[in-house]
Amino acid sequence: MRGPVRWSREHAVRAGSTRGYAGRVAAELLVVPVAMAGVLVAVAGSFSGPGAGGGRSWWRRGEDGQRAAAVAARDAAQEAFYELDSAQREVELAVETVRAAEEGASVRQVLADFQDLSARINQVTMAYLAALDSIDLEAVELAPGAAAQARQRLEQAQRELAAKQTELADFLQRLQPLVQHAEAQLVRVVPAVEQAKQALLAAGGGLEAVRAAGLGADDLAARLAELRPELTKLNEGAARHGVTDTLRRAEDVRLRATAILADAEQRPERAREIDRRVASLRTRVQALETKAGTVEPTLSELRRRFSAECWQDLQRVPQQVAEAGRAAQSRLAEAARARDEQRWADAASVLGTVRALLETADGSVAAVADRLRRLNAAERDPQAEVERARFALRDAQRLAMAGRQAPDPRHAGPLDAAVGRLDRAVAALSAAGRHPDYWRFLTELDGVRATAAEVVGLIRGQLGQQ
Repeated sequence: MRGPVRWSREHAVRAGSTRGYAGRVAAELLVVPVAMAGVLVAVAGSFSGPGAGGGRSWWRRGEDGQRAAAVAARDAAQEAFYELDSAQREVELAVETVRAAEEGASVRQVLADFQDLSARINQVTMAYLAALDSIDLEAVELAPGAAAQARQRLEQAQRELAAKQTELADFLQRLQPLVQHAEAQLVRVVPAVEQAKQALLAAGGGLEAVRAAGLGADDLAARLAELRPELTKLNEGAARHGVTDTLRRAEDVRLRATAILADAEQRPERAREIDRRVASLRTRVQALETKAGTVEPTLSELRRRFSAECWQDLQRVPQQVAEAGRAAQSRLAEAARARDEQRWADAASVLGTVRALLETADGSVAAVADRLRRLNAAERDPQAEVERARFALRDAQRLAMAGRQAPDPRHAGPLDAAVGRLDRAVAALSAAGRHPDYWRFLTELDGVRATAAEVVGLIRGQLGQQ
């Protein structure tokens, strides 16, 4: 941002005394002839004797006054230069703060204005340095009027330097709103970057914990490695990448590192959960194998005591249960492999399939035992089943007639059909002879009760709408 001119206090002082030093060296090297030296001594004595006023000549005293005024002007100009340099440094810092934290047309205008102001300051500074070097005020002899000329140039330089300092102060005053907003933005950078770094550190710890648990973590390591360039940019700071980009980058790093940590923390628990489910399902497979041993004896009793219509649909149950057990064992091994490879979704899906297989097989085993139980009950007391069906029908009929002189056809039709179905089932059972089809009898009565339940549900739904 600064122009090419940058002078320190020491350099400015050296610049003011260079010409005097060169004059002294030239005087020391000058060889004066002996005769001329005598003349010079005599002339000098005539101006320095007792009758000469006891000291330097009047014209030398006037020259010394001009020299002193020029030196005072030089000192004032130097002080103005130092103050301008200090002010320029302060404004430079403010401009850099704005540039680092802000974006847009206003910031571009600020940079352009400061560049223009810096260029004009450089011109004034060059003029000051030229005035400083124009006359050596430390020389033994000065040309007539040289001190006065030096004083005028230095005073002019001092005024111009002070004017530019005033411009800098005005510029800084106008810049304050942007500076304050930029500083507020910069204040957010440090905690945001620190949070991102802490999240990265925690993610690294989670990665090590996964490895310590004996689980693979190559994918986590790769995701963490992708954040290293971002961390480098965060370390380079907002001064290089801007506040907005730095804040955005810090938040992105924090979120991604937090996601890595969450994944790392879940992996051991996911592995333990899969292990528990696999162990539980293996236990259920073993229990199924035990229960499967009861199916064949039950089927044998069904074949021996009841007609073929009562058990034909259950003939393949032993084979189905055995196949389900083998499939469950194979799928459990598949789930264990998916767990080791950390394919959690695949493992969960396979375990769901195993559960479904076991539930179906358990249902088939239970159906065989339940068939024998219900057939025994029907053989022992078929009238009890009939009474249960009639009770369900009478309950539905009472509800259909509640508050009515005649039932709704939507209710009466299904109930009348169910009554006829019940009567036909009873008649068929009575006419069957020695080997009645008890299973068809039970199935028909189940249908009658289901129809009664549907009508009751329909009536209650209509009452609820009213």
